[in-house]
Amino acid sequence: MKEKIKEKLSEIVGERLLVDIDERVSYGYDASFGQYMPDYVVQVMSTEEVQKIVRLANAYEIPIYPRGASTSLSGGPLPVNAGIVMDFSQWDQYLEIFPDDLLIKASPGVKTGDIHQLAENHNLMYAPDPSSSMICTIGGNLAENAGGPRGVKYGVTKDYVLGLEVVTAEGEIIRTGGNTVKNVTGYDLTKLLVGSEGTLGIITEATLRLIPKPMDTKTAMIIFEDLYTAGKSISQILTSGVRPSKMEILDQNAINRVEDYARLDLPRTAVAILLVEVDGDPDVLMKELHVIQQSLLEIGVENVQIAKTKEEEARLWQVRKLVSPAIVQSGYTKISEDATVPLSRIPDMFRKIDELKKKYNLNIVVFGHAGDGNLHPTINTNMRDDDEVSLVEDAVEEIFHYAIELGGTLSGEHGIGTMKKPFFLKEVGEAGMLFQKAIKQALDPKNILNPGKIFPEAGEKRLVLKND
Repeated sequence: MKEKIKEKLSEIVGERLLVDIDERVSYGYDASFGQYMPDYVVQVMSTEEVQKIVRLANAYEIPIYPRGASTSLSGGPLPVNAGIVMDFSQWDQYLEIFPDDLLIKASPGVKTGDIHQLAENHNLMYAPDPSSSMICTIGGNLAENAGGPRGVKYGVTKDYVLGLEVVTAEGEIIRTGGNTVKNVTGYDLTKLLVGSEGTLGIITEATLRLIPKPMDTKTAMIIFEDLYTAGKSISQILTSGVRPSKMEILDQNAINRVEDYARLDLPRTAVAILLVEVDGDPDVLMKELHVIQQSLLEIGVENVQIAKTKEEEARLWQVRKLVSPAIVQSGYTKISEDATVPLSRIPDMFRKIDELKKKYNLNIVVFGHAGDGNLHPTINTNMRDDDEVSLVEDAVEEIFHYAIELGGTLSGEHGIGTMKKPFFLKEVGEAGMLFQKAIKQALDPKNILNPGKIFPEAGEKRLVLKND
């Protein structure tokens, strides 16, 4: 049977079918954890090829795993049931802007950074800005509903998708949405598919909304001596009458890691720092920062440092960009999560994580998108030490449960994938899970689209850091 499938796939994609073991191994992992071996890898380059492969897989009930640049932190593209990995990373030729209509159309393998650049060339902006934008693909962003620092003001990927071309589980081609911002014809299938992690359909083209590029930006660094005030300051800023374009928070551990790594003269004794950017008309930006300053003075926050030059502003944002490189400098594996909590509960989550550091004797760094409560507790661990890995699993499990207890969510932007599915039921409940499973069953009755993701298996209760 495998030889027959191989022959049929070769007829569709020719030399872009990879079957040698050394080729398939490299498609068995992503930026999360676990190693799986696909039976076949196909590098698709057109909707027609995707359609033919899906029809073949549907006929023989073979799992299909769409994959972009493999930057997923949740195990989204991992071929947990073998089958076909559908690699979109080579399909990056189509990227067209329609500036008069404020939209861009792109094939799924186009890098998000290239979309940003093309938009900026026309004085426009594609707002979602995941930290991996220079290497991640728009197809992966759509699958996971990626966010980024600008989410506080501009929203996330789903807020900028006008329409999609999609291949269904039975190999039909459908189009959702269109080329207009307003569209309420029937169910909103576009938003259903964005964030569905490739489990409901395979996206082969996206129509994305653009907005005018802000004329200028200004940035301030706010330094805190206690976590409660840091957390309170976030709500204080957001209710001051000013909507920042970015709000990023780093705890003391993150500050010191970056300072050790890059020597940027950061305040090592600060319990936390908050980076705040405002954008828009250059004549009002300083006024907006002064409004923020006055608002913070009302709760006793005085240490607000405003960047005086573009060089100083760039240096402040370099602090945020260097957190991940600084963390991995140890040589150990970086486990990065993204639990999201209500803004008022950010200090509670910081305190909980501080308790877990001591309880499990782990080195946990916390940073994230303060403006929408999306925190990234990050742990360095030696994956060869089974006892330490077990402690990490215990700590992350407690973080997830506490986030849900606070009224938050398991994931703000990384997705569920394989990593978080053991906790899915706790957040959505039995009825909620059955409702979502019914959607999956209706659209993918043979369960061939990215199976083994999102929904927990019977008895699955632990964070997935390894597969035996």
